[in-house]
Amino acid sequence: MNRGFASDNNSGIHPEILKAISEANHGHAVGYGGDEITEKAIARFKQEFGRQTEVFFVFNGTGANVLGLSTLTHSFNSIICADTAHIQTDECGAPEKLTGCKLLPVETIKGKISPDGIKKYLHGFDFEHHSQPKVISISQVTELGTVYSLEEIKAITSLAHEYGLYVHMDGARIANAAVALNLPFRAFTLDAGIDVLSFGGTKNGMMLGEAVLFFNPELIKLTKYIRKQSMQLYSKMRFVSAQFLAYFENDLWKRNATHSNQMAQLLAREVKQIPAIQLTQDVEANGVFAIVPAEIIPQLQEKYFFYMWDEHRSEVRWMTSFDTEEDDIIQFIALIKSLV
Repeated sequence: MNRGFASDNNSGIHPEILKAISEANHGHAVGYGGDEITEKAIARFKQEFGRQTEVFFVFNGTGANVLGLSTLTHSFNSIICADTAHIQTDECGAPEKLTGCKLLPVETIKGKISPDGIKKYLHGFDFEHHSQPKVISISQVTELGTVYSLEEIKAITSLAHEYGLYVHMDGARIANAAVALNLPFRAFTLDAGIDVLSFGGTKNGMMLGEAVLFFNPELIKLTKYIRKQSMQLYSKMRFVSAQFLAYFENDLWKRNATHSNQMAQLLAREVKQIPAIQLTQDVEANGVFAIVPAEIIPQLQEKYFFYMWDEHRSEVRWMTSFDTEEDDIIQFIALIKSLV
């Protein structure tokens, strides 16, 4: 199968990650996070985000979001999010089923929500007939490939905390955001007022495993029970932890994300030279959205698999990965030009 542009989840595992898994595969180690590798990985996260950070490893992104949101809420609460948010559109209702909360979608501008859009839901507090707003959830990078600026994040967290709400960040592609912003992780998470972060690595070269970071230790009194009950407690946790140690070692996360972002920029530049194709979103991370003539899409997908984003307007999504090569893009562009 050709390296396509469907998802950064379709890419393989970075060799340095595989090496770390192999090196962890010696002898026995205490399960469920009681091993030395997990201890070191947690310490590495604390080094990156601060000593007060509490870290919980899980299997996948949906599990991370559910664990973070479940910790912050009761079933009578509501969660405010973008109408394009992964928790709203692509998690099969898991956040609603497992938290019991109502999701309140906000219309986006370029994939982002704003304080003005959020405010319409900030009412009904202490009124027992109304679900109680408790969390605002944002995605960084957004589902449309755009990136919240530091100022945009602070505006949302400031509003949330004014009303007694928490802010959760879905950081499935947080490495791509950090590269795009040229900021350390902490600058646009903890220091910007984020309360809970789903920290992703799978889309950026890891095999599996995400981390949920809580920046207020008072929040986690029940989290270990919620993780177990939601089937996200990994028995052989050292194999997730070892990946994160390798991920931070020698800035592997940054090297991978920088490359995938650069490949998206290259793809966007080449596509702009084709009059029949129109970019629909700003290319700020590793996603390119474009309107493509409907009649050529099946032929393109035969050789380079990718997903439709909006079939009604013939809009597609192309994602680049840490292992995307320039030649992949050159050949893809050549194929497009041969068909239009």
